[in-house]
Amino acid sequence: MISVVIRNKNQAPALSFLLKVLTERYSSSINEIIVIDNCSVDDSEKVAKNFGARWVTIKEFSYGASANLAAQEAVGPVVVIFSAHSYPVSHDFFGLIQQKFDSNPNLAGLRCLHSSNDYRNYSNGITAKMDPNKSGLIFSGSAFNKKVWEQHPFRNDVATFEDKEWSKRVLEKGYDIEFVPSIFHYEITRTAKQNFFRYKNDVVGNYQLWHHDVSFGQAVRGFFGSTFTSLNNFVIELCYHLKRFLFLIKFINNKPEKF
Repeated sequence: MISVVIRNKNQAPALSFLLKVLTERYSSSINEIIVIDNCSVDDSEKVAKNFGARWVTIKEFSYGASANLAAQEAVGPVVVIFSAHSYPVSHDFFGLIQQKFDSNPNLAGLRCLHSSNDYRNYSNGITAKMDPNKSGLIFSGSAFNKKVWEQHPFRNDVATFEDKEWSKRVLEKGYDIEFVPSIFHYEITRTAKQNFFRYKNDVVGNYQLWHHDVSFGQAVRGFFGSTFTSLNNFVIELCYHLKRFLFLIKFINNKPEKF
């Protein structure tokens, strides 16, 4: 059976919807639901307990540490990880995952489908060995084999991309990582502060894992390029705000006949 683990921080409304979907549509396919929470101060704990999910708190958060805690707490041999702001869509979501693991004892993990990149690589047969970044695991809507994790735990010291680092490492050990046509949706709106936090981690993670270095010249060009783009977008948006306003004034004065 499958253990579902949800990583959460102050996402009570999204968590409530995900748990509703899991308990109403997929209860026969999963063994347990665990919420790994990073010290939320909203109603997340109450929401989780209302749906019968097991609540586990992680105080010293890192992406790798939370993934290790998820695997450690899970009872089932197959662990599916979601972020609170994602949810499964296809009716056979967990059934397809179970079938894949049942048919391949060498399978370390599965990447589900949610973006144009996923569909493109899946349809074009771009395997994780060919592209461990875009065809490897992504820890919202991925499944992994707990027995493989016991031999190869996630790293706690990576800034981000703990899923991609693990994918690369277990592939080198001879295990398989595949796509599975289980469809999920990822829905989040980040604040400027959250986007900056993610940006910092991505820069460090891209350097650590894919060796993408950054020069002073690239940083300067990036700053001026993004500044120009922001100003250009602002002017365009302002122009269309004005056009909408003028259109409404014209509409108010010259309303068409009602049907």
